[in-house]
Amino acid sequence: MIHDIDRGILFRAVNKRDTGLTAKVVHLGQRPKLGNIYVNMSDCEVTGERKEMGNRQTKFGMLSWDLAISNLGIYGIQATLPPTEFCCGFFVILILGNFWFLAVLYLLWLYLDWETPCAGGRRSQWVRGWAVWKYFREYFPIHLIKTSELNPNHNYLLGFHPHGVLVAGAFGNFCTDPPFKNLFPGLTPYLHIMPIWFGCPFFREYIMSAGMVSASKESVSHVLNNKGGGHASVIVIGGAEESLNAHPGSLTLNILKRKGFIKMALKHGAHLVPVFSFGENELFKQVANPKGSWLRNVQEKLQKIMGFALPLFHARGVFQYSFGLIPYRQPIHTVVGSPIPVKQNLNPTTEDIDQLHALYLQKLKKLFEEHKSNYGIPAHKSLIFE
Repeated sequence: MIHDIDRGILFRAVNKRDTGLTAKVVHLGQRPKLGNIYVNMSDCEVTGERKEMGNRQTKFGMLSWDLAISNLGIYGIQATLPPTEFCCGFFVILILGNFWFLAVLYLLWLYLDWETPCAGGRRSQWVRGWAVWKYFREYFPIHLIKTSELNPNHNYLLGFHPHGVLVAGAFGNFCTDPPFKNLFPGLTPYLHIMPIWFGCPFFREYIMSAGMVSASKESVSHVLNNKGGGHASVIVIGGAEESLNAHPGSLTLNILKRKGFIKMALKHGAHLVPVFSFGENELFKQVANPKGSWLRNVQEKLQKIMGFALPLFHARGVFQYSFGLIPYRQPIHTVVGSPIPVKQNLNPTTEDIDQLHALYLQKLKKLFEEHKSNYGIPAHKSLIFE
């Protein structure tokens, strides 16, 4: 049993899980501390035993997320029947079948409830606490790393980087319990996603129950307007465009022209918090699409038309490791940086926005440089801002 955890040894140990070696989780009632960094995970001992039942559970958890999130078609193309299509298909069946009146009632509900995704959503602690999410987090595994306290008397805007293909770290840490609430008690996270997905019948109810809300300005304003503090807007800054750069080893972030989140933070006096998810780009391999190539040009044009990108990715299968759409079992360490105090400015100038944006980039780069050696990033590699 490991009582004094060394991060380098732990990283190599859990990285062996893809070969069949798994970590046996033992709750010790104490959260491990690495210097001034708290790690949200159970102490564990790594054995050479093949825990087939554990493997099945974590694969099932991952598949549940894959069906619920990646197979939607939100961020990529999948081969199986996506829940978005299933929900829409079920709705069409209701309309055309003997239960058409249920579809009419739901349309009435949809009309009356249309603004809810922009008004804080409708989260369900029951859904966020499903046991299947525990197995999903253990599949990779996913860890949330705390480097500084976040006072629950303030509101925060967390900038999540990088987007990756499917934003697994953001979902696992901010849409399931208990990782975030254990490390940051008193704060409620809201993951902002594209508004288009809240128009899908039935499916919208599910994603809202997990704590997802619209990425519209009205939605972000609603979250950050909480007078008593305690709200945290989580925005994937690079957006869909950045997913096209999500190749293993890539450290390119689409952020230089993205300043809307800075303006929102200034208008509401929300403290900015840079978040970097190490391992996010290692989960899938993507068809080569360098800038200027015909494939990249097509992807960018489709992204502008549809609002979301279509990266052509692949990884492993359920029972084999050579090809499939199941993400590789690579550790994800989502590091939450120190807050950048922001004074409320209802009418920020371009200079105000540029100044705070430059400071945010500086703090993000510092966060990456301070932690990259812990998660296998070579010393000579640094973030590339585009």
